[in-house]
Amino acid sequence: MEQQRKAKAIAALKSIIPGLCLVVAAYSFAAPEESNKEPESAPAAEKPSEVSSPAGPAAEPAQEPAAAAPAAESGTKGGPAGAMGEAEKKPPRDLVLRDDAKCTRCHNENEEYPVLMIGRTEHGTVADKRTPTCTSCHGESEKHLANKRVKPDRMFTKTSLTPIEDRNKACLTCHQGNRRILWQGSTHQTHEIACTSCHQIHIQHDKVREKLTQPTVCFTCHKEQRVQIIRPYRHPILEGKVVCSDCHNPHGSVAPALMVRENINETCYQCHMEKRGPYVRNHPPVQENCGLCHNPHGSTIPNLLKVRAPFLCQECHEPNSHRGTIPSALPGNPPNLNMGVLLARGCVNCHTEIHGSNNPLGDTTSGRALRR
Repeated sequence: MEQQRKAKAIAALKSIIPGLCLVVAAYSFAAPEESNKEPESAPAAEKPSEVSSPAGPAAEPAQEPAAAAPAAESGTKGGPAGAMGEAEKKPPRDLVLRDDAKCTRCHNENEEYPVLMIGRTEHGTVADKRTPTCTSCHGESEKHLANKRVKPDRMFTKTSLTPIEDRNKACLTCHQGNRRILWQGSTHQTHEIACTSCHQIHIQHDKVREKLTQPTVCFTCHKEQRVQIIRPYRHPILEGKVVCSDCHNPHGSVAPALMVRENINETCYQCHMEKRGPYVRNHPPVQENCGLCHNPHGSTIPNLLKVRAPFLCQECHEPNSHRGTIPSALPGNPPNLNMGVLLARGCVNCHTEIHGSNNPLGDTTSGRALRR
């Protein structure tokens, strides 16, 4: 009977106030559930008071769900609040490197410097046990974790106050040996050049390791060579076919000018193998140093020569045989003038095998020195 009365009241309300239909419907379905729960939730000791007080049974059921809801939310582990609490208690997840969660909670993809790009480099290979972590390079930096205004223990920026020796020490912890075994005492080490002056650790494509961009990094300090490589006669450095590290080892060498081989000639012979020999007749300057005649970075003279012929040859061969000037060949001079005076203007016109000859008669006494 009670439910029938409520149904009639609902129909009347729907006709009067259409906007309250949903609210009334929700109350009509919730009320029977609350009435069914009254005998279970009410304690046995309070039943007499419910009978004596007519207002008691009607008021108490409305308060019981409100009191039970917080208890269900806070007490049950499977509730929404419990699930959110467990999620908050979970430690932050590593994004790129091992144990980097304490760093990446602040240093994320929104950083101006792309720190997370290290995951695309060899330093981000997590499967390799040798892969470093953030603290391997930057130190534990406990003060930095507590206060962001405090810098990490080890910084690698250009304006860093960390001594260069300490910065390089972090790199040499792993990169020691092989081509870097002679770093200590090398030209760059004694001039306090930091590893990060040339290398970019967090970038996928390190400029100094790319053939097209490596010269640009070297020319930051070597200004003279920047001018030389744009001369008419040069090695194909701008095209990326030859780079600085093909000839020089920036991490140290026992050879002069940081050559990759034991001397300058052996370095040149890596490409110019036809000049190696052995020859029957050798040219001593060629055996000593290719750089005596050639400028490998660029020249305005063909064949990368330092000076034009015959002046280059006359640095050694003057004035024993052929003279480089022709004032004696002018009118009025003796007619029996040796024609070699005129021919001396182009030494290699006759002495074609300037790097060495296999001619058995190619000695100075036969007059066929370094000729075919």
